[in-house]
Amino acid sequence: MTFRSRLLASYISMIVIPLIILGVLFYRTSLQVVTEQAQKNVYEIVRKNNEIMDTKLQIIDQNSLSLFVDKDLFRIFNELDPQNEAELFEADRQVTPVLSKYFSNNKDVYSYQLWTSYFTFGQMLPQGDPTQSDIYRKAQQAGGKMVWYPTYDFVDMFDQPYLEEGKLDFRHLYSATRVLDFSHLNNTTLEKMDAHIERPILTISFKPDTLKSLYEESIPEGSRYLVMDADRKVVASSEQGRITQIYTEKWVEQLRLEGSGTRRMTLEGEAMIVCFDRSEVTGWISIVWTPESALVGGLVQVIQTSIILLAAIMGIVALIYAYFIAGRITKPIKKLLGAMRSVGDGDFQKHVVVGTNDEFGILLQRFNLMNDRIRLLVIENYEIKLKEQEAEILALSMQMNPHFLYNTLNVMNWTAIENDQKELSKMLVSLSNMLHYTARKEWRAVHLSEETEWMNNYFYIMSFRFEDKFTVSYEIDPLLYEYKMPRLLFQPFVENAILHGFDQTEAGGLIRIRGWIDSGTRYYEIADNGRGMSKDTINAILYKESSSIGIKNTIARIQMTYGNSYGVVISSLPGSGTKVVITLPLNT
Repeated sequence: MTFRSRLLASYISMIVIPLIILGVLFYRTSLQVVTEQAQKNVYEIVRKNNEIMDTKLQIIDQNSLSLFVDKDLFRIFNELDPQNEAELFEADRQVTPVLSKYFSNNKDVYSYQLWTSYFTFGQMLPQGDPTQSDIYRKAQQAGGKMVWYPTYDFVDMFDQPYLEEGKLDFRHLYSATRVLDFSHLNNTTLEKMDAHIERPILTISFKPDTLKSLYEESIPEGSRYLVMDADRKVVASSEQGRITQIYTEKWVEQLRLEGSGTRRMTLEGEAMIVCFDRSEVTGWISIVWTPESALVGGLVQVIQTSIILLAAIMGIVALIYAYFIAGRITKPIKKLLGAMRSVGDGDFQKHVVVGTNDEFGILLQRFNLMNDRIRLLVIENYEIKLKEQEAEILALSMQMNPHFLYNTLNVMNWTAIENDQKELSKMLVSLSNMLHYTARKEWRAVHLSEETEWMNNYFYIMSFRFEDKFTVSYEIDPLLYEYKMPRLLFQPFVENAILHGFDQTEAGGLIRIRGWIDSGTRYYEIADNGRGMSKDTINAILYKESSSIGIKNTIARIQMTYGNSYGVVISSLPGSGTKVVITLPLNT
């Protein structure tokens, strides 16, 4: 046999056979990777859906907490005579707009009511006596905590059999309830309702369609979903007949114990990807199961075709090259290997001298061209990463803390009710300055003087809200005013000091803001003499995803702008106040 024939035979044995084996392995690996990625995507959908619902329900929970200190509701129920029918209807006329203010803007809310043994305030539904319902009893037992009651049959819950044959758009509802024990802060005195007065039950009802639309618009085609409470009662389901029923299938038991994750199961003789997650607000578990064939079926044929085609092309190329690389194979390969070693060591300037115009000459030319392109791609990739980092820094800088705006506007609302127009005018001017500062299109660094001016406006508004329960002092090195800093650097820390540090303080609160330069580093300290906090609370603020968005945002901006050597240190002990130290480089 000639050398070319022997080379051809060796290519058949060394290329084609391993190619078949690698093709099979690649097919299995690709299918596994695609399946795992699909599983992760479905799980992420379930988790995000839970986060969306939790966010919506947390807003309802927060709004319901606001009712505890609503001045109008306190006055109405503290002075109401349950025996006077005229007073009851007048009270209902006043209560309804108060409830509407808190809940009517939420499109997921179907109805909002206050139940008592003598009257139902708010939106009217044919409930008979709601105090005889299990919802009312569960709220009474909770003693003021929010109770998330799973989906129920309206006719059965309120014992209204005459509605059985009617087409009710509220036939199935789920509700959030809690006992409202109103109180009112009169100057510095906290007034509570008389002990003999019956505390009303707040009931906010939702239609399961809110969950139905959320899941049916997001999960893959062919999937089914299920939302159930800790007692296996179905809150929402793709099978409408199961709603309000007890789900008895045994396969969900282990999922209920784990709470969140993904699994592969065989259900009804079909391979399924099961993704599940538990709500942090309601404790309900959401489950989505999808046939594996629905997720990867369309890709299987593509993978098979691609592997066969790739194997065929590579086999043909290998056979063709066997005819031409017998005589002049050693020298060009040595040149190529030497160049590849240089490239492997990072020398992208390396070029191979091309002495022929045959296949190896073209190969070497292509290597040189590829090396040039790799060098350009490395440079472009480095530039892209820099631009991505700048864009991420800008994006983080432009995030505003909605809790801060909400609290500030809430303060103005209280002031508008309790004070005259002069104070309101001053506060509006301060807030206007603050919003102008935060709403600038250009979000680059600012001078310390601009940041302190913004804080003075914020402290002015908060001092009215908390009736001068705290004072602020500054001890800042004048040299610091020559340097720029990230915008709203102090905001989350002074806000936490006022809203949380002084929440149990009637007077005498002190916030001290210091700034100094030491060894080429800028230091800013925000200290208060509030109630302080434990190490666990500090860890929750710094590391848990659902806590202190503003603080984590600030830390991220600092480290992305100046590096991981700079950031925020929080030190505190219960009863000993809190100290926050921010470090920034002097020269940037």
